Amino acid sequence: MGAIVLKKEACRWDNISLGEVMLRLDPGEGRIHTTRHFTAWEGGGEYNVARGLRRCFGLKTAVATAFADNPVGRLVEDFILQGGVDTSLLRWVKYDGVGRTVRNGLNFTERGYGVRAAVGCSDRGNTAISQVKKGDFEWETIFGPGNGSRWFHTGGIFAALSETTPEVASEAMDAARKHGTVVSYDLNYRESLWRAIGGKVKAQEVNRELVSKVDLLLGNEEDFSAMLGIHLEGVTEDFNELPLASYEKMLRDVAAAYPNLKMIATTLRIAHTASRNAWGAMALYQDKIVHVAQRDVEVLDRVGGGDSFASGLIYGFLAGKPVEWAVQCGIAHGALAMTTPGDTSMATLVEVERVMKGGSARIAR
Repeated sequence: MGAIVLKKEACRWDNISLGEVMLRLDPGEGRIHTTRHFTAWEGGGEYNVARGLRRCFGLKTAVATAFADNPVGRLVEDFILQGGVDTSLLRWVKYDGVGRTVRNGLNFTERGYGVRAAVGCSDRGNTAISQVKKGDFEWETIFGPGNGSRWFHTGGIFAALSETTPEVASEAMDAARKHGTVVSYDLNYRESLWRAIGGKVKAQEVNRELVSKVDLLLGNEEDFSAMLGIHLEGVTEDFNELPLASYEKMLRDVAAAYPNLKMIATTLRIAHTASRNAWGAMALYQDKIVHVAQRDVEVLDRVGGGDSFASGLIYGFLAGKPVEWAVQCGIAHGALAMTTPGDTSMATLVEVERVMKGGSARIAR
């Protein structure tokens, strides 16, 4: 496995993320099917990485996505602006008045508590970003001289939105690689997205091709199995025990199947309850295993924890830190993100570094 090498020339952005950004409607401590009030947030697996890199780590990021041009789309844009992520790559599509041909995605998510698991209910058919095609984004201009990005991130959620989105992801990856931009991809398997378009067979067909163009691959044990057909051995159905030797073998199997990969990283999560998880990570980089042991974390809202792991890990590389530091940063950032509501991180770099050092949760004043 080769090393991840960042381009040296000046770039307009540190990271560009490609993916859907939905309006998240959160019933707080209640249930979706009984609530009378929702709190609105923005969120999306790929976007959350750009948001974390900008808001927590202070880097210059942009999101490439599309919205139906109506008040809901403008509300999501306003959330993105509040997070400091560059909106210059947004595509706006004329709205037909009722959403027959194009609309914006909604994501209803309840957080779970104790023995009650978190629940997500998406309403995202015919969204503007699901209808993008090759040529809709000028990737050569975006990644070329005069603009440029040190890093590009997308994932399996975007690739599952339609028949055309994998082609757009592939087109973007080709342009990024041509201009020396590091490419990362989070497998992020969502059974609900793949079910109607061919299931795991289609998911593996699409993702095997895309992963062949990736430098950093992220996922958990279910992602590697469903999206690539590479299975984790020796675990129970409820993942109450995570045999480290099996995880290492899985990572090495992925590396053998995709020699282009420079790093493969997986989170290690045991959900004792919805409110208490054991949280750690393992990564394979330059043929060496990096392991961050699990620690128990208290969870307020688990959605976005994996995305915040990704942004913390990516920040470590963009900041020129050792790989061990980068993985620890990802775990600390993910843990902090799960202590606040919404998909996106509300953590600061100072807080992340304090958690990395084993600092306590005593009040800071």
